[in-house]
Parts: sequence; structure tokens; C-alpha cells
Amino acid sequence: MPEPPVVNASPLIFLAKADLLHLLQFAGREVLVPAAVVDEVCRRGRDDRTSQAITATEWLRTVEIRFIPELIQSWDLGKGESSVLAWAYENPGTIAVLDDLAARRCAASLGIPVAGTLGLVLIAKKRGQIPLARPVLERLLATGMFLSNHVVNQVLALVGE
Repeated sequence: MPEPPVVNASPLIFLAKADLLHLLQFAGREVLVPAAVVDEVCRRGRDDRTSQAITATEWLRTVEIRFIPELIQSWDLGKGESSVLAWAYENPGTIAVLDDLAARRCAASLGIPVAGTLGLVLIAKKRGQIPLARPVLERLLATGMFLSNHVVNQVLALVGE
């Protein structure tokens, strides 16, 4: 059985705000959230949709990260990104769900598989779980996710839209 994926704050925030949190389950049935990510999200307040989702979603499980390896610390990433990568590094085969470019580069250098918010949309479309990717991307953009027109067009071309 594959390792459950581990998620950073930005995919959680974008997906929760767009009411698309279920897309995370295309990475795994259970999704791990490092305590540092939970802390970052919960600082947004108890009325925040993502804070509420973390506590109300049964398949999101908080995990404690006790140690960040030096080779991850040297990238000078945020605490959340570092925690996600540390968990994935210590648990080979774990997918790190990250949007941050520097964190994705760190993951690539360590051989950690990565998925991002856009990747989850692509998976959902390719598996027939959503009829069209464009409306999903538009929902994400409407909730504050930044994507250039070029990136949107590339993503849509990948799924034949």
C-alpha cells in the first residue's frame, strides 16, 4: 500500500477556498498535514474555511515532524514546506503536495515525488472525476490562486480543452 501524501498550506488553502478539497484525495485516500502547516493555516482564524476544513475533514491527519534534515534546512524554505519535505524524505514513496517553486526544486533534488494543486486538477480530469478542467481552474483563480494565462492554456491543452 502506498504511503499517504503529505500536503503544504497553499494547496490546502486554495482547494478549501474553492470548495475543492476533495481533489486532494486523488493523491491518496488519507492525506497527512504536518503540524507546522496546521499552525500556519490556523493562524488565519477559527472562521477561516481552511482552518475549519483541517479540523472537520476525517481523511486529513496531522503529523508531527520532529527533525528537519540539514539538506532540507539548507534550502531556507518556510517551516511548512520544510516539514512536508522532511516527512516525504523520511518516508520514501510519499508524494509531497506543494505549489512553492523552491520547495518543488528541493524535492526534485532529493528525488521526492511532487504534485501541485494544478496536478490534482489534471488527475481528476484524466480520471473522469470532473467533466472539464477549465471551470475548476476558474474557481481556483477566483479564490486567489495566481496562474498566468500561459500556464492555464498549457494545462488545458494537456487535457484536450
